[in-house]
Amino acid sequence: MPFTTDPTTVYGKIRLLITDRDPSNGVFDDTDLDGFLAMETGNIKRASALALETIATNEVLTLKVIKLLQLSTDGAKVSDALLKRADKLRAQAEAETSGTSDGQFDIAEWIVDDFGARGIIVNNRLRAL
Repeated sequence: MPFTTDPTTVYGKIRLLITDRDPSNGVFDDTDLDGFLAMETGNIKRASALALETIATNEVLTLKVIKLLQLSTDGAKVSDALLKRADKLRAQAEAETSGTSDGQFDIAEWIVDDFGARGIIVNNRLRAL
């Protein structure tokens, strides 16, 4: 199974974002990452978010909450942290694709006649108040 860690490749970039860098203990192989990329239309950050969500689901199903002697695990907390990271990656991807980075947007007013031009003048004066 191929396991590419070169950060100049798509697979390496996803692995950087999900910290899946150890080939001997890897979570996903390159074909899995291809599936995430296909489901997220080639967007690296969205594919990384989907991979993190998959890992988070696996953590909850596998670890749950276990207490044994002095050792305890809490898969729900680990899952929550992974899901928060996935949400941040999705927000970054959305900001990149929408062309804004801080949630703001621009409005362009279009003048087609004299009445529209007067409306824009009035609106600009109202905004200045």
